[in-house]
Amino acid sequence: MKKSLKNYTLSYITIIILIVIAVWATLFYAYITEEVYDNVDDGLKNQKIEIIRAAYQDESILKTDTFGINQFKITKSNVKIKHIEKSTFRNELIYMPYDEDMEPYRILTTYFYGKDKQMYRLEIRTSTVEEDELKYDLATALIILYFLIIISIFLLNTWVFYRAFKPFYQILNKLEQYQFGKIRESEPIKSNVREFTQLDTEIDKMLDRNEKIFKQQKLFIENASHELQTPLAISTNKLELLLEDEELAEHHLITISETKESLERMIKLNKALLMLSRIENNQFEAIEKINFNSLIFEVCEEFADLIEFKGIKIKINEHGTFTIDFNVDLAKILLSNLLRNAINYNKSLDGLIEIKIDQHHFTIANTGKGRGLSADHIFDRFHKETSAVNSNGLGLSIVKTIIETNKNLKINYSYSDSFHIFKIQKL
Repeated sequence: MKKSLKNYTLSYITIIILIVIAVWATLFYAYITEEVYDNVDDGLKNQKIEIIRAAYQDESILKTDTFGINQFKITKSNVKIKHIEKSTFRNELIYMPYDEDMEPYRILTTYFYGKDKQMYRLEIRTSTVEEDELKYDLATALIILYFLIIISIFLLNTWVFYRAFKPFYQILNKLEQYQFGKIRESEPIKSNVREFTQLDTEIDKMLDRNEKIFKQQKLFIENASHELQTPLAISTNKLELLLEDEELAEHHLITISETKESLERMIKLNKALLMLSRIENNQFEAIEKINFNSLIFEVCEEFADLIEFKGIKIKINEHGTFTIDFNVDLAKILLSNLLRNAINYNKSLDGLIEIKIDQHHFTIANTGKGRGLSADHIFDRFHKETSAVNSNGLGLSIVKTIIETNKNLKINYSYSDSFHIFKIQKL
């Protein structure tokens, strides 16, 4: 699944920050815990020194063999210790009757010689309940701080990326809205980032070059089509005169007839190219409220003889009135091309054309070959799904170009239940 640049970058930054802060929090917690134990151990060491000193002054202290109020005990020991001044520490859970629960204690164990030259074992303990609560509170605070930092960094990065990449998304939006041949009102992107400014400048240059080439191509097609009209018409008329010559042999007449048919196809292609050029140059500017219901019936009436000749049935179902502001000439061309397409690519005898009209859309569906067409290329110029001789591949391209002149309409092709369906709907 594709991500936006912002989300893609933020995801990586967030993961890295999560790992870094997690490592930092773990090390910080371990450091604070160690500091807590160091403080407790220092207190126990001080107590050890005071107790040993007191034992030298008052030998009765050596008889304290159970933990009492002073939280230490001294017992005789026969263990041979090389370094008796060394202390060891351990953590232990001890049952407390008052709380009726096991409480954590830190215990110091050391050995010393008394005045009587006897070795004694000294154990001093102190409760670490407060220290454990401190560690718990510290861990809780760290977790809360961890999530607050992550959320803050995420929100801050989102805001920073939005501000920093705003020109980039403006450039993308400009490219998305760009269409060949359309009037382009473009203002330079305001940004303090040199790369974004340079990108915007280069894209504007590229679009201007494309526009220039596109206009040159349109002008060439239009001029070429205009120039071809007269010689094509003259050639066709001369061939018609030759066909009326009774002295010509039959094979000559057949050759002339085939040549005339080729010229007529060229004339149709020339007219279609001229039509495309006129539409793209916005030469159909008059707009009025068009009732497509009545216009569909009118166009169907014009094609009635051809529909009957082909043995095709036509059904028109009205479920509403489809009206929109449109150029009436373009509307007729649009419907004529769609209906002609439905006739030419229908079944030969038992074909069916079904037109459904609603308030927000209308569809023209026709039976045909038992497979769908390429929805991605069906509206391309000179694209042919069949090898029909009479097709120039521009009919549906003209339809698409007409639809694009109106920002409130769109056309879709689909194939369902053996019907090729062209749907025109309001946006």
